[in-house]
Amino acid sequence: MSTPNTQASEERAIRVMVVDDHPMWRDAVARDLTESGFDVVATAGDGPGAVRRAHAAVPDVLVLDLNLPGMPGVQVCKELVGSQPGLRVLVLSASGEHADVLEAVKSGATGYLLKSASTQELTDAVRATAAGDPVFTPGLAGLVLGEYRRLASDPAPAAPDQPKVPQLTDRETEVLRLVAKGLSYKQIAERLVISHRTVQNHVQNTLGKLQLHNRVELVRYAIEAGLDDA
Repeated sequence: MSTPNTQASEERAIRVMVVDDHPMWRDAVARDLTESGFDVVATAGDGPGAVRRAHAAVPDVLVLDLNLPGMPGVQVCKELVGSQPGLRVLVLSASGEHADVLEAVKSGATGYLLKSASTQELTDAVRATAAGDPVFTPGLAGLVLGEYRRLASDPAPAAPDQPKVPQLTDRETEVLRLVAKGLSYKQIAERLVISHRTVQNHVQNTLGKLQLHNRVELVRYAIEAGLDDA
């Protein structure tokens, strides 16, 4: 006998919220995602509305434009990632400017896709983002990794009474080393022969121990510690 409730739970559609100030574009993206099997739980056309509705709808993935009235997209990203730890943000923007890409990632975005992407590229990116994997329009991933390394070459000064960094387990250190090398969670899982969920758990535990907030800070820490060269 099948167990519909269990199956439905295991196959729960990814909850997505679409934020864009252009109604026709916003509706088109929401429609494409719905037709691809995602659960579009909310949409918004301005920054403050995006924050309010995201708190109420609790999406898994926020598909976010950067140019929003009322509050910039990067600020929306910062507020929501800081208050909803399980939320992943995929920026979908017309801008391919390096400054915009880096600012979005520093604000907590998991990925950055240009609006010229096809529907298939968008749906693939949303699935990868929901899984915690970084997704970038081709050519932008190298830019982001380069910025990680630049930041690491100019580390912030330590606080006077900075507490001792908690000890990571051997496995957490191993996962952190591979994150610093730019591998996706899926690639790390395959390399270490563990599940994707286990990789995510190790990353979340490491973020908590080190009191860091996102992948950017995590990679910066790893590079400063020399783990990318180990």
